Amino acid sequence: MGTDIKSKNWVSGMTEQNKKDLSFDEFDEVHNNRNVTIEFDDVVDRALSRRGFLGGALAMSTASFILGAGAFGSSKAQAATNRFGFTPVEATTADTITLPEGYSWHPVATWGEPIFSDVPEFDHVTRGTAATQARAFGDNNDGMALFSKDGRHILAVNNEYTNRDILWEGGVPADADAILKGKNAHGISVVEIAQNDGKWSIVKDSEFNFRITPDTEMEITGPARGHDLLKTAADQTGTKSLGTWNNCGNGRTPWGTYLTCEENFNGYFSSSDKELELDPALKRYGINHDDWGYGWAQIDERFDVAKHPNEPNRAGYVVEIDPMDPTATPKKRSALGRFKHENAELVVADNGHVVVYLGDDERGEFLYRFVSEGKYDPNGDNSNLLENGKLYVAKFHDDLSGEWLELTPETTGMASQAEISIHTRQAASAVGATTMDRPEWVASNPNKAEVYCCLTNNKNRGVKPNAGGDPTPVNGPNPREANKYGQIVRWAPEGGDHTATGFGWNLFVLAGNPTVHEGPKAGSANVNAGNIFNSPDGLSFDSRGFLWIQTDGSYSNADDFAGMGNNQMLVGDTETGDIFRFMVGPKECEVTGATWSEDKKTMFVGIQHPGEKGDSVFPGGEGTLPRSCVIAITKDDGGLMG
Repeated sequence: MGTDIKSKNWVSGMTEQNKKDLSFDEFDEVHNNRNVTIEFDDVVDRALSRRGFLGGALAMSTASFILGAGAFGSSKAQAATNRFGFTPVEATTADTITLPEGYSWHPVATWGEPIFSDVPEFDHVTRGTAATQARAFGDNNDGMALFSKDGRHILAVNNEYTNRDILWEGGVPADADAILKGKNAHGISVVEIAQNDGKWSIVKDSEFNFRITPDTEMEITGPARGHDLLKTAADQTGTKSLGTWNNCGNGRTPWGTYLTCEENFNGYFSSSDKELELDPALKRYGINHDDWGYGWAQIDERFDVAKHPNEPNRAGYVVEIDPMDPTATPKKRSALGRFKHENAELVVADNGHVVVYLGDDERGEFLYRFVSEGKYDPNGDNSNLLENGKLYVAKFHDDLSGEWLELTPETTGMASQAEISIHTRQAASAVGATTMDRPEWVASNPNKAEVYCCLTNNKNRGVKPNAGGDPTPVNGPNPREANKYGQIVRWAPEGGDHTATGFGWNLFVLAGNPTVHEGPKAGSANVNAGNIFNSPDGLSFDSRGFLWIQTDGSYSNADDFAGMGNNQMLVGDTETGDIFRFMVGPKECEVTGATWSEDKKTMFVGIQHPGEKGDSVFPGGEGTLPRSCVIAITKDDGGLMG
């Protein structure tokens, strides 16, 4: 959050408010401080040598992946072609949803809103109790998907974390019930929604409504199942765990299940023994003596690594959920690897194998791919397709080619596939994968074999190594030192085959600010004063092949970020490279998560952590607490939204 990270000793002298102001990444970094190991002059020379590359010299790669004609032109003044049917909105700092003329929005589901009629309405004074939160919509919604069955609509939504200053007035839990309330605000909310008089809302007491929390029983599947590193006093078989939390992005399968992705799971563990020497494998994932202030170990000792050192190994997975069956046991799919998952983008390759693309959202981490052992059968049982398969990590070359490196005991030097599934970061480091600028959402084009990934930002690029000590040099897909703005990389699998080892790549956009900078920090030629943005995060294709880009970056609207306003949602034309701003969110929010109604007339969008610094009353207005929510966006003429 704009704080200069220096050292762990520096942090120990901070006030509690200073500590609360740190982002998750910053909190982890100060407890795992890495020395600068890259020569600054070398980084600058390499960055400068890429000015032609950034300005428009992207060419065909070895896999004959042709860049869209308008993505990088020779002039920033090139005319944009608007095929989207709306007039772009200007950047703004208003505390509301800003949309083009002819579009409207309304809230659908809001933090603390009851999903059963025996729960009282949200109390802006008390913020509810642990019991009411367990039967109400969770906090800080992120990834989501809408499922339909017999004309009914079931919305599955991740509840990533809680705004501690809002959940607990003052940000400090008062008692065990307050801590449990925060715990119950995490996880997944599954709710039936219906449209009445043009407005979508939760159907209370629907048989489809249920909550998944950090205390819900899960089954561990895949290579890691039963491994010694997953065994605990409570589960000596290493096959069952409790709960899922800090769920960020998502995915969905063609057989009707929801994939929810565990990201910053580490921030909930702490140690009652402050002198405990932490296992390097735990530190690689950000486990420290202190948690982020949630206090879960005070009421649930499995979050105390001094007592249960294997418990963190049971978090950090993709979890498969049946949104139509509240009684079904969610399954942690260890074959997809363990790291800080952003989302899980699933495609069925032409040969029938299921391919899942996965980003690890931390500075200098990696981009992964899973290829199923079995093949998808549209008329058969696909429930175990994500249980076994091959896991790969991406290697990008500066000649715009790339390859997927398989993670096996032979290539990594690790003892077994189970160990690779648990210590996936270490496996990727062992094979020399490309360290990336925080790979977040991945999205595949529904109309052609190409895939896009948001590299949201990385202040450490070319400055210091990642958490595992891997160098982070300025390179092809990560072409700027101390990257403040982020970029979107795209690749096409060789021969159009998602299971192929090789791919060609280029950059769809480099975010930047041409009103402040020239050169690389100005961004690519498809960035201009009318669409400037930073930190692309969420990414989704609609059925027409338009790419929706959601941001989670600086909303200071000053200095390097002058003119950018609040976080926003834009839409990109991947054929021409043109990008237009469609929506601006309220103050201090992140725009994240998108899905569409079955008739494509409604787009559902997530508004996370409005007023995270206290300067918002969205969506309730004056005198109310800021609350994360899912909103519905429709065209006033009843037209299609995607």
